[in-house]
Amino acid sequence: MVNLVAAQKPLLHGFMKMAGIRPHTVEIEPGTVMSIWVPSEVIQIPKKSKTTTEAAGTVTNKPTKPVVVLVHGFAAEGIVTWQFQVGSLTKKYSVYVPDLLFFGGSITDSLDRSPRFQAECLAKGLRKLGIEKCTLVGFSYGGMVAFKMAELYPDLVEALVISGSVLAMTDSISHATLSSLGFSSSAELLLPTTVEGCRALLKVAAHKKLWFPDRLHKDFLEVMFNNRKERGELLEGLVVNNKDTTIPNFSQRIHLLWGGNDQIFKLELAQKMKEQLGDKATVEGIEKAGHLVHLERPCVYNSCLNNFLASFHAHANTNQFSF
Repeated sequence: MVNLVAAQKPLLHGFMKMAGIRPHTVEIEPGTVMSIWVPSEVIQIPKKSKTTTEAAGTVTNKPTKPVVVLVHGFAAEGIVTWQFQVGSLTKKYSVYVPDLLFFGGSITDSLDRSPRFQAECLAKGLRKLGIEKCTLVGFSYGGMVAFKMAELYPDLVEALVISGSVLAMTDSISHATLSSLGFSSSAELLLPTTVEGCRALLKVAAHKKLWFPDRLHKDFLEVMFNNRKERGELLEGLVVNNKDTTIPNFSQRIHLLWGGNDQIFKLELAQKMKEQLGDKATVEGIEKAGHLVHLERPCVYNSCLNNFLASFHAHANTNQFSF
């Protein structure tokens, strides 16, 4: 029987190519490779031969527009997470959509499962693609990776847009979040093994009540939750002791773009983070949207995202040419 979720992937890949991005694989280091969708104009695709059906292509050019990197969450790979955002950005920005390690085609033989390692690998991959400056847009797990990357590489990351995430998943935040949602562990919430578990995840992630047939949930489980062992280890590597956390002194502008009805990381948490981060941080809530704000209200989300990006680059250009 055809997996309905898997059957949609070629269609999604086609839409992404029409929007102006193509898949590319970057070797970060021996044993570690990362799949990244890159702007079509930076990649040279060799002609197909009789013995090959698709050539990988070689990145030959640096991006010609401001770079925006979309970093996905825990339940799906890059282009599935950001399918409604890519097309709204590619006219004005060079858009890169990576798959973090153990998502999509990204893999490593390293035993390091920390957000720091994900951030280091992503930074190396982007530099290998000729990127010198970028804005990171991070959702949920991807937001934690984005925060860490901004802390480690302030010369590379010039701005952040974060949705439904935290600076770090401390013991207290993890316990409070899971208790309020009625789950015993992050794995129970984020790595469901049954249709009921998949429904429960969707129920807490979305503001609107969404119904899908059991068949679709089963197909989603088969396609979207591979590398379960390694992803479970990623969740274990996510939680840090409260005593080991400090608020980094970020140099970047940070925009917290939130679902007003997010049940996992509530809007009040974003407002508290804004106070911790100081004057360079702003917070914006989108009504009638939950944790999956970018999927539930994509038009509003895209408008808010584009407004921030336009404002940031206008301000950056003013500073660049001021004397």
